Parts: sequence; structure tokens; C-alpha cells
Amino acid sequence: MSDPVHAIEPSRFREALGHYASGITVITSQLDGEPLGFTCQSFYSVSMNPPLVSFSVMSRSASYPKIRQAGRFAVNILSGDQVGISDQFARRGADKWRGVEWDESPLGNPLIGGSLHWLDCDIHAEHVAGDHLIVIGEVKALIRQQAPATQPLLYFKGQYCNLGGLAV
Repeated sequence: MSDPVHAIEPSRFREALGHYASGITVITSQLDGEPLGFTCQSFYSVSMNPPLVSFSVMSRSASYPKIRQAGRFAVNILSGDQVGISDQFARRGADKWRGVEWDESPLGNPLIGGSLHWLDCDIHAEHVAGDHLIVIGEVKALIRQQAPATQPLLYFKGQYCNLGGLAV
């Protein structure tokens, strides 16, 4: 009988997980007047009482140490029209905020214009998990976009898509 446990190749693991559709968010914060942010698809709810959410970030992230220092963040839930925002905030070392319209949340976090919804959070806990950190935030405010409702920005099998299944 063969051993059912073998090493999982990272490329095959990534491909398998690509079959799980996820929404796209941008996690933002501000430290000493500098807006910070990165694209994140590993966002989910944790608890209703107290209201907790979570995201995962690479341990070597350039943005997250400053967000940790700020002690707070906003989750910007992107609309289907915001592919460019997602791509812009996914780049390392670039001026991620060039041309981005934003307002300040009640906690002082950047809220990206045109997003479907925002969650304003304090960092509640952080856990090391392999090459990532799992960050749990306590939601302190909910701010809904006033623009007409549109579709969310989704990611599936390595590309953006909409609820109708067509590429964006």
C-alpha cells in the first residue's frame, strides 16, 4: 500500500486553489499621512459577535509592517469596474495611489472611490501561517458606497470574471 501523503508542488497547489472563485479587495491604511495598500483576495468573515474579519498577507509584504504599525485598516470591496485598481495595488514598489480617488474613513483609513463597500477595522490579532500572516480585524464601522450597485470584482482560474462567467 502506498503512502497517501506526498509533497505538494507549489504550482499544482496554486492551480487547484485557482478553481475557488474569490472576491477582490484592497486592504488600506495610513501611517504618518502616507496612504498604504495592497490587493488581497484572501479575505473572509470570521465572527458576527464580535464582528471580525480576516485576510492573509505574505510575510515579506512591504506594505503590511506599516499597516501593523498603524494598528488599523480598511477593506475596500472592489466592483467589477475596478480591474485597474486591483492591478495597480498588486504591484510591488510602484506608486499605487497615482490617480486613485479616495476619502478618509472614521478611523483614518483610505477608502477607495467606486468600491462596493468598506469595512473599517482595528487589528485584533495576527497569526503566523507558513509564508503568510493571518490578520484578524475587528470591524468598527461599515460604510456603503452611494453609487448604484454593480457586480463585484471576482477572480477565478487566474483571471478576472463576473457573475455571468465572462472575463472582465
